[in-house]
Amino acid sequence: MAGWLDPSKIIVGVDGSDASVEALRQGQRIALALNAPLEAWGCWEMPLGYEGYLAMGVDGFAHDAEERLDKAVVEAFGTEKPRNVSSRLVQRSPRAGLVEGSKHASLLVVGRRGHGGFGGLLLGSVSSACVAHAHCPVLVVHSPEKDH
Repeated sequence: MAGWLDPSKIIVGVDGSDASVEALRQGQRIALALNAPLEAWGCWEMPLGYEGYLAMGVDGFAHDAEERLDKAVVEAFGTEKPRNVSSRLVQRSPRAGLVEGSKHASLLVVGRRGHGGFGGLLLGSVSSACVAHAHCPVLVVHSPEKDH
């Protein structure tokens, strides 16, 4: 539980999007410069109205989030995860989970827009909520430019 209380850690919100993979890379650059641990957080929650269907497999939502998290970490760092990087699966909405987690971090890193955003928004709803409500500085990372 010591990692949760480590105020020097950097938390990166990961949803599997290109922006969140780049957020992992940028967060790691800062973590290495500061000799700080980095936690990749994958948040998940049951969709509204699903509570009555618990027998159908709540584990599927957690499993999908964990797969996205693991895949993003591999995409960012390769198969050899850096020693200072750990992953954490959080059963909470991304907004609420990351804002709460920011109470115990020195920096929160999020992608500009993740999955499920509206294309015209400059910031996604999660990144906007983090910027407005986080308890530590927030770095918002853009997706890398793709060659066309």
